Amino acid sequence: MTTNANYNGKLPPNAESYWINTTHLPEYPRLEHDVQVDVVIVGSGITGITSAYLLANEGLKVAIIEADKLLNGTTGHTTAKITAQHDLIYDELIRYAGNTMARLYYEANTDALNFVQETINKHQIDCEFTQQDAYVYSTTEEYALKLEKEADAYKELLIEGELVNKLPFDLEIFNALVMKNQAQFHPLKYLAHLTKIITEKGGYIFENTTAVDIETGEHPVVLTRGGARITGKYVLTCSHFPFYEGAGLYSTRMHADRSYIIAAKIKTEYPGGMYISAEEPKRSLRYATINGEEMILISGESHKTGQGGETLKHYEALETFGQQVFGIENITYRWSAQDLVTLDKIPYIGEITPGQKNILIASGYRKWGMTNGTVAALLFRDIILGKKNKYQELYSPSRFHPNPSLKNFLTENANVVSHLIKGKLEIPQKSIHHLANDEGAVIDIDGHRKGAYKDKEGMLHIVDTTCTHMGCEVKWNNGERSWDCPCHGSRFSYAGEVLEGPAEKPLQKYDYKLIDNLTSEDSGY
Repeated sequence: MTTNANYNGKLPPNAESYWINTTHLPEYPRLEHDVQVDVVIVGSGITGITSAYLLANEGLKVAIIEADKLLNGTTGHTTAKITAQHDLIYDELIRYAGNTMARLYYEANTDALNFVQETINKHQIDCEFTQQDAYVYSTTEEYALKLEKEADAYKELLIEGELVNKLPFDLEIFNALVMKNQAQFHPLKYLAHLTKIITEKGGYIFENTTAVDIETGEHPVVLTRGGARITGKYVLTCSHFPFYEGAGLYSTRMHADRSYIIAAKIKTEYPGGMYISAEEPKRSLRYATINGEEMILISGESHKTGQGGETLKHYEALETFGQQVFGIENITYRWSAQDLVTLDKIPYIGEITPGQKNILIASGYRKWGMTNGTVAALLFRDIILGKKNKYQELYSPSRFHPNPSLKNFLTENANVVSHLIKGKLEIPQKSIHHLANDEGAVIDIDGHRKGAYKDKEGMLHIVDTTCTHMGCEVKWNNGERSWDCPCHGSRFSYAGEVLEGPAEKPLQKYDYKLIDNLTSEDSGY
């Protein structure tokens, strides 16, 4: 699959994740009948698969259900850095959570890195794992000062790291903070190997099986869209955004961010290492070996879902950065990812509602899912086995830090209200007749706001633009050809199917045949 963007005349990139494109995964059946297991796991990303692997090793009967295809969600679109250096986080954690919690966050993510490496070594998994130093760097005086504070936090927490004043490539910076001996890998090759172990140990994996609700009780039951029921002693909600929120109100306590990645062949030699800018717009770097050639993954340009304007401009901005710093010969892949951010930047991992001990949630990884997702799986294992885990309080979904949680709660929900009102007042500027092939836009039909996409063959796909979650108006995403909600981050295909939650129902389709004055030629028929 290719994109229409010409990227300054270079070969158009494959509009698909490199990880997904280069991993052969077996197909798994849809759940067609009722099943009873020890643990039901909803979601097949790094959290769900690692949890199933750990619990199967303990002799428990597990089942993973996935609404789409295995590893086709956020895990399949990551940058795949395995690191405890999560941008600028430790100085902030010290200020609102204290030294003990800040240190625990570092230890949890370091434990996760070590677990991944040990698992790879134990099973001899060929997944391109390499140790790399991680850098966060500043290009402004303001963020140079913040990096100095972060370096002080490292010292206070006994984290090994140091400030440097230059990077090993041609980018002018004020300073950079390095954390040694972090890592990168091919996440899908790693997780694909774990799925083999899960099924060998009697675990079930079901694809194209959408969870829609939970019947709570001593043995909770996950209800699926197809009618099949799956019962367990525990349910693990590992589906990126929780398909079941209980009383947690998670849609008001997280926001969704999108970010973008290009894989590029560069003209200069890449020196190794993983890098991320402290400032916005983010610029993140690592290398990968693609078809025997070393290429760099350039990522960043994050923004709230549905609030980023023209999507293709974000890819172009990443290309411009790569061209200026390294020189780009061609771009082979480009893709995007969606991540959830909690009020205090620490993921929610644990009981979905206080006292509901047999339904557990993991969400809100803030783009650092390779370690935090592994942390979640390790924590889930210990909770289910009744073992004490020192990280349980740190990640508890019921925690609340007045600063920054209250401030961010008010800010995020004011943003939702603003976009809810703004979307209702916006007047569509295009009509169906103005759409070119492979173009989408919000249009007006008989005074009603609709979303229209004319595909490459000229076929029209028309949907209602009202998000089925809480009624906000979706925006057209021209990079992914999707309808994105600016309020809570739900995403829908051009035909209206749900791509990302919290929405559970598709957008209402509109029959193009009812549109007055549309000729068969206009409609593509």
